[in-house]
Amino acid sequence: MTTVTVLRGSMFLVSDVAGDAVPAPGSRVGLFYRDTRHLSRWELELDGRRLEPLADAPPGGTGSEALFVLAEPTLGAGHDPHRQVVRRRRIGRDVEEEVEVTNFGPRTERITLTVRFDADFADLFDVKARSAPARQRTARRRRDAVELTHRREGFRRTTRVVAAGAELTDGSAQFALTLRPGEHGTVSLRVCCSADDEPDDATPHPQDDADWLRQAPELDTDWEVLRETYRRSLADLALLRFYPDVHPQDAVPAAGAPWFMALFGRDALLTSYSALPYLPSLARSTLLTLADHQATTADDFRDAQPGKILHELRHGERARSGEAPQSPYYGSADSTTLFLILLEEYLRWTGDADLVRHLEGPARAALDWLERYADDNGDGYVDYRTRNPDSGLRNQCWKDSTDGVVHPDGSLPGLPLATCELQGYAFDARLRSARLARDCWGDAELARRLTDDAERLRGRFDRDYWLADEGWYAFALDGAGRPVTTLTSNIGQLLWSGIVPAGRAATVVDRLMSPDLFSGWGIRTLAAGRPAYDPLSYHRGSVWPHDNALIAAGLIRYGFRREAERVATALVEAAGRLGHRLPEALVGTDRDRTGGLPVRYPHASQPQAWASAAPLLLVTSLLDLRPRSRAVACGMDLPTGGHHSAHLGVRLALLHRTEPHVDLTVPTPPAGVAPW
Repeated sequence: MTTVTVLRGSMFLVSDVAGDAVPAPGSRVGLFYRDTRHLSRWELELDGRRLEPLADAPPGGTGSEALFVLAEPTLGAGHDPHRQVVRRRRIGRDVEEEVEVTNFGPRTERITLTVRFDADFADLFDVKARSAPARQRTARRRRDAVELTHRREGFRRTTRVVAAGAELTDGSAQFALTLRPGEHGTVSLRVCCSADDEPDDATPHPQDDADWLRQAPELDTDWEVLRETYRRSLADLALLRFYPDVHPQDAVPAAGAPWFMALFGRDALLTSYSALPYLPSLARSTLLTLADHQATTADDFRDAQPGKILHELRHGERARSGEAPQSPYYGSADSTTLFLILLEEYLRWTGDADLVRHLEGPARAALDWLERYADDNGDGYVDYRTRNPDSGLRNQCWKDSTDGVVHPDGSLPGLPLATCELQGYAFDARLRSARLARDCWGDAELARRLTDDAERLRGRFDRDYWLADEGWYAFALDGAGRPVTTLTSNIGQLLWSGIVPAGRAATVVDRLMSPDLFSGWGIRTLAAGRPAYDPLSYHRGSVWPHDNALIAAGLIRYGFRREAERVATALVEAAGRLGHRLPEALVGTDRDRTGGLPVRYPHASQPQAWASAAPLLLVTSLLDLRPRSRAVACGMDLPTGGHHSAHLGVRLALLHRTEPHVDLTVPTPPAGVAPW
């Protein structure tokens, strides 16, 4: 079934193309707020009959508003419908719906509009699994409203349907209209959701989209596809932002629509990193929020260890009751190092040393996790294994599907696993933290130790992960220290981190740009031609925009500009063919085998935060934008974009910099590797 999603922050409504959410076994439609379904039925009838859409999908795609143009069902040839219905939906703090009926018939008609509603208050995890159990609820009518409420052991959720002028029952709002020929009538409804765990001072949307987006600089180019993709990316990031309980005035990015409208550590950190030169407040809020949720004790059920940064935070009944571990869940091996990377990158772009000093404690705790807990088997590498075999994630790198890390034949390697990019993140995090220790925390000894540790890690990594016979780095080391030799996109992220010795870079780049990895729309997650390859899979052959943006940044860092331009151009052209919005992932089939059209991965989130931020990172990398004291330096132009001419200029009207409180120099990198 084609669905339409209207969303803002942690609230979203999934309906069919007529705007209805009709309950059925395994249904995934309805209104969701804070990981609970607050409406399981939302159905419009005209004179007792459902309406038919006059278009396959409403205009505009996923956003905060939708418009549905409907008509009464036809009764056969010669019986054209003469009553048209326009349904306008907007989501903000509440859901607002306006229904307009026009009588195009020759006679005055009395019309009955009925909206049927119900709330099963199902947990989002159960809805995703298509197995939502029945929950008890109560109904109470109050003048123009009906309140539906579910309570269980301190957990309370309420849905309030407001319908002024309607005749109300516990599950319906009925409006009576009398319309003359050519006349139209309008009725309005509002749906309000509330939860017992909302902070008292919550202000879900203190800044509207337009004001928030005015913070971003303007990209001025005659390459229209890039310009519109840039604007769409910023608009989608505005759409995905929500205001966490611990910092209700500060926006952080939700991971993606519709099922990941929540805080995910890895996603929020990489999104904020990519958007930093354009929307630095996103990084600040993300750092503060994740620091407030940093683990302080060990908890195997939640895969928590002291100093670890969360993977996922949910507010539904299962998480609140302890049935699910996402309260929060800490099953990611990279969020903690990415936290340190973002903190230092934030300092580069803003000069905000006060925040770095404020977060010194959480940053030191993250470093302590890296040194004491991140290595499960004692071989010196960051690895992972879940301590919750019932509901923990088997894979805790960014390819976190069950079969995301495989041998070339598709078999699963033994745990714990140390994927290669985790070592790159650890290397980068140590070097960046050395700078923070030296310049902000006044700890020269820590800075020296971290720098030495990073260089030792670089040497060991090249020795243990390099596959001389293959010409690329191992995907991972398994629990016995054996290499997983599968050729994957992960080797590209090693360039982003800077852990690759300069002498190996050209060989790595040749593999990345070879036909078995580069699909024409980007670099595949897993190389074609291997038994494990599946272009329709989540992580075994698909193309991920955020992955490619990080790889492009790494290519620029090592001086491979032509290859970076090729990757960037492919992604921008894909966006241009998909309404200027990049989805979470693309099918990895060769470009020339799909008629020159990019194909969205079937279950891709859209919009998705780090995919939305990917074009921003591409612009930063290819324009060689770097902070320079109180200015932003622009080094070079973007590629021409295939057949498009592109005279590109960037107006960074808001430079986002405070007065620098620290020395903004960067330690000299190894020969052949550019500094960030």
